[in-house]
Amino acid sequence: MEGLVKGLEGVALGDAVEGAESRRDRRAGAAPVDWDREGPARSTWAEVASEEKRGAQERGWESVEHDRKQQQQHIPAPTQWHNQDEGGEMMGGGSDGATGIGHSGQRLQTSQCGTERQDAQERNCGGWVTVGERKNHKRSHQHSEEWKRYKRLPSEQEYSEDVSHIHHGLNVEPTREELDHLSKTCARLWELDLNRLTPGKDYTIECGEGKKVYHKGDKASENLFSWLEDSVLRRPTYSRFCALLDNYNPHQGYKEPVTQQDKHEEAAFIEEISRSAPIKYLHRYLVMKEAMSQDYEDFKKVLTSPWFDLCGRGGCSSSSSAFEHVFVGEIKGQKQAENEVSGFHNWIQFYLEESNGNVDYKGYIFPRRRGELPDSETQLLTIQFDWRGVLKSVSSTLIGVSPEFEIALYTLCFFAGGGDNHVDIGPYSVNIKCYRLGDNKIGSAFPIAAN
Repeated sequence: MEGLVKGLEGVALGDAVEGAESRRDRRAGAAPVDWDREGPARSTWAEVASEEKRGAQERGWESVEHDRKQQQQHIPAPTQWHNQDEGGEMMGGGSDGATGIGHSGQRLQTSQCGTERQDAQERNCGGWVTVGERKNHKRSHQHSEEWKRYKRLPSEQEYSEDVSHIHHGLNVEPTREELDHLSKTCARLWELDLNRLTPGKDYTIECGEGKKVYHKGDKASENLFSWLEDSVLRRPTYSRFCALLDNYNPHQGYKEPVTQQDKHEEAAFIEEISRSAPIKYLHRYLVMKEAMSQDYEDFKKVLTSPWFDLCGRGGCSSSSSAFEHVFVGEIKGQKQAENEVSGFHNWIQFYLEESNGNVDYKGYIFPRRRGELPDSETQLLTIQFDWRGVLKSVSSTLIGVSPEFEIALYTLCFFAGGGDNHVDIGPYSVNIKCYRLGDNKIGSAFPIAAN
């Protein structure tokens, strides 16, 4: 292990120069250069935000950032693999016997799943750090004052007005046709996503060039997101969603110590989205299907459990949750050369990580049908990217949808659908893949473009 630490120090110095030069060369029109996927992990925006949780009030952001940059670590996590998920993702067998995909907490903790990892953590107890210059860094998303408001008890926080009070006459009752056809239900959810962004108005993307999944190299000379309206991440459900992203460790197989503050943030997020049209419609649908209580407070508790309850992933119990896997992403593999990204299906996390230079977008995957190439208006993309120097070979992502819509869509398929759910959402035909962990936990959920 001492040799590994010394080797990583050398790689870090090389990557700091090579990483910055590679992106600058591509911006200048030079031939695309593959990023070294064996380089050490880079810190995420969520990791920077997590430092605020642990010490910003006492030391201030500048002091926290200074301390963070003095430290470096990379801790690979041993894993086991079973069932296959999208694009080579594998369901990890946890110690509780469940099958699923997972991820664990951002805060460094002592793992109970191997003395080697314990020793590594004891030697690297300072936190995850940035290695090398971030690529095309655009802006800071450290809404520190805003996040501090979410540290209070959920009952003491302020929430947005209920959608039924804002939009008088808004109908969230499912029709008989929607109750009989899951695709009709998903289409209605799309219509009720009043918080969905509009391409060109709220954000701009550059799709770059297309490629096959197995093709190496970078087909995108620019970032996927070239612009996002500043006010978007201050919207109530968006900002509360972002506040959850700093609770997780990108490496699989470490026990997740859930703090009381984490629970407050989770409860506040559920409370906020429960005031939205997609979640209200989801509740009414499940009630009419006799799968849920009429009591809305009971429904919120049921909504919390499959997303935030901990499960076993990568051979370690209580190390992951569905929210971590689906929306934040995880890195699995025993060795850096064998690492791969699984999960990470959310566009907001992608935007934030790309803005901070931790994601390298490599282009879209060619659609199955010829002549249907994506453009800046497309809101369902199948893409390839590196995250923290580790490859995600293929991932379909819904662009611009709200957090409440994705929670409602995947929860709907979990309770009322199966493993494959061929549905229409807006103009897109998709297969919503849904993996279960036992009877009451979501293993993974994500869209796959049907065409």
